[in-house]
Amino acid sequence: MIRLGTGRVDRIVAVGAHCDDIALGAGGTLLTLCRARPGLRVDALVLTGGGSEREQEEQDALTAFCPGADLRLTVHKLPDGRLPAHWEEAKAAVEELRAATEPDLVLAPRTADAHQDHRGLATLIPSAFRDHLVLGYEIVKWDGDLGRMTAYQPLTPEIAEQKVRLLQEHYPSQRHRPWYDREAFLGLARIRGIECHARYAEAFAVTKLTLNLGG
Repeated sequence: MIRLGTGRVDRIVAVGAHCDDIALGAGGTLLTLCRARPGLRVDALVLTGGGSEREQEEQDALTAFCPGADLRLTVHKLPDGRLPAHWEEAKAAVEELRAATEPDLVLAPRTADAHQDHRGLATLIPSAFRDHLVLGYEIVKWDGDLGRMTAYQPLTPEIAEQKVRLLQEHYPSQRHRPWYDREAFLGLARIRGIECHARYAEAFAVTKLTLNLGG
């Protein structure tokens, strides 16, 4: 398997349309990075759920998914399922985040996501973070939109199990969903692991990447 390193990662931006998106799509990657780099700064932005029970769920969950990190979370109150109609507010939130940090890595929804909120947020990221490595995460759901991915972060069995445990522990409001269970989470991680010669992995879409082969 071809491997490309990012170099030292000291600052991460993680964005989600909904509380739990970041953890679902990149929770194992956050655990891996934060364990390897104590004190890592994580600027997290979620566009919906502010002022509801989901905001506290997200605060507690991301604190657990980012152990030892300098976590700075902002949760806005835009309406769930209506982000395309609130483009200006969403764009302003992303641009405000961009002005506050200079990340080494951006974790965001992928542009091919079938959910309109995820897809809308994904289209805002490249214009705000023009010169950054952006990894587009995937979220398993009933839409059946999983596709062929281009980048993988292998997860140890310990990290994969911890991700599942934290998802189940910190998002009780989502447990009623038929796809929100251990089998779905570990099953997807196992498939992505097979694709990159690992036991488990999280997969990402990369739209654009600059190489430095002669440097």
